[in-house]
Amino acid sequence: MAPRSSSISPEKAGHYAFIAGVFLALFLGLFPDTIGDYKEYTSFALIVLGLAVGFLNITSKESHRFLVAALAISMGSSIITLQVVPFVGGFLSIIFTNISLFVTPAALVVAIKTIYHLAEK
Repeated sequence: MAPRSSSISPEKAGHYAFIAGVFLALFLGLFPDTIGDYKEYTSFALIVLGLAVGFLNITSKESHRFLVAALAISMGSSIITLQVVPFVGGFLSIIFTNISLFVTPAALVVAIKTIYHLAEK
């Protein structure tokens, strides 16, 4: 029996990057005071996780649905002013901003991959 490899497959890595990105976006939205002076680093982490999801997790079969969903999230988070919602508006605003910061790089990667595949034909 061959020894089992301890490396993570690209599909699993993309899955873990997605879970980590969503968890980080929610955590930073629910506990905004925990990051203090590290906002740049957490934003960078969300962008890197989004890039990983775009490269590793979204197949060409899923690209259309993902791009529509990413567009809806990005547009919705920039248009809707959630600050006016009593008690939770500030938290929701930060959460949607973080999710948009996570999803946008993934959408850019998927869009470029889609354009490349269309140009190949």
